[in-house]
Amino acid sequence: MRIILLGPPGCGKGTQGDLIEKKYGFPKISSGDLLRAAVQKGTPLGKKAEAMMNRGELVSDDIVIEMIKERISKADCQSGYVLDGFPRNITQAQKLEDIEGKCQEMVFDIQLKTQSLIERLSARRICPRCEAIYNLAIHSPKKEGICDVCGGELIRRKDDTLEVIRERLRVYNEQTEPLVDYYQKKEVFHEIDGAREIEAVFRGIQSILDKEIGKFRETEVRR
Repeated sequence: MRIILLGPPGCGKGTQGDLIEKKYGFPKISSGDLLRAAVQKGTPLGKKAEAMMNRGELVSDDIVIEMIKERISKADCQSGYVLDGFPRNITQAQKLEDIEGKCQEMVFDIQLKTQSLIERLSARRICPRCEAIYNLAIHSPKKEGICDVCGGELIRRKDDTLEVIRERLRVYNEQTEPLVDYYQKKEVFHEIDGAREIEAVFRGIQSILDKEIGKFRETEVRR
């Protein structure tokens, strides 16, 4: 089963992906995490990506897709996986289907109003040491400015300034929103209200997942 999490920056995709992984055992795969790890390890794909970034270019679809392909081929992904931040456009979605065209697919679009997104991203803090993410409005650390996990000092990302946030949302609307129509036509698309508490958002996702997983298992038994 392939679970795809759509939604603009700050909507909570990463948090929901973690909860899905914990509940169902499907590993969460973040294209951003894969890219950073590949660059840090100096893999062949990482070196290509780093060279593009050093030239100020966006990492090409081909490189990102190859990283995704490598990751989903691993044993822990055989029963299913969660994609966070991928695909970002229809081309990526189609290439993903070329890799695993017969994989059962579910798409959740976590929706949140623009002003709420701006408020969330403006309040976001990260730990550069362990990459834990906090939000001063809804998930603040126990000790101000200090990571609960490793004790590192929390920082504000450079791309969480108001000007950059607005640009990121514009790019998202331009590039990623066409995926909504694409997946609606495939009848695998589900809208999720991201304005609720984290647990309530997850309950909404879980209720749909449980039904679809149940249907899938029934089909397998009949075969």
